[in-house]
Amino acid sequence: MAKQKVVIKVTMCCPQKSRVKAMKIAATTDGVESVALKGDDKDQIELIGEGIDTVELAKCLRKHVGRADLVSVGPFKPEEKKDDKKDEKKDDKKDDKNDFVPIYYYYPPYNYGPAPCYSYEPYCRDPSCSIM
Repeated sequence: MAKQKVVIKVTMCCPQKSRVKAMKIAATTDGVESVALKGDDKDQIELIGEGIDTVELAKCLRKHVGRADLVSVGPFKPEEKKDDKKDEKKDDKKDDKNDFVPIYYYYPPYNYGPAPCYSYEPYCRDPSCSIM
C-alpha cells in the first residue's frame, strides 16, 4: 500500500483539552505515522500513514471528542524545496491570471404592502351619557 494523507475536521467544545484528546486518538490508530493540526483554528487533524481506517477513526473521534468530518483522503506527496526565485516568478504569474471576482446575489426584502391602520372608537358615542 502507498502512503495516504487524511484530513479530518473536528468540532471541539473546549479546544485545548479536545485537541490533546483528538491527537492521542489519532496517533494510536493503526497505520498512522504522523499527526499534525492544520487550519486557521487548529481544528483539522492531518494524518499521514499506510492503511488508515478513516471511517473507524472518524467514528472514534465523534464518540470521544465531538463532531468529526472527513475533509479529504488521498495519496501523500512529499513537498519538495525549490528555489525562491522560481517561486516568486510563478506567484506573480498566477496572481495576474487569477483575477476572479466572486458574484454576490442580492435579494430585495419582501414587500408586505401597506401597514393596516387601526382607529380607536369609544363604546359610548353619546356625549350626554355619563357613568358615575
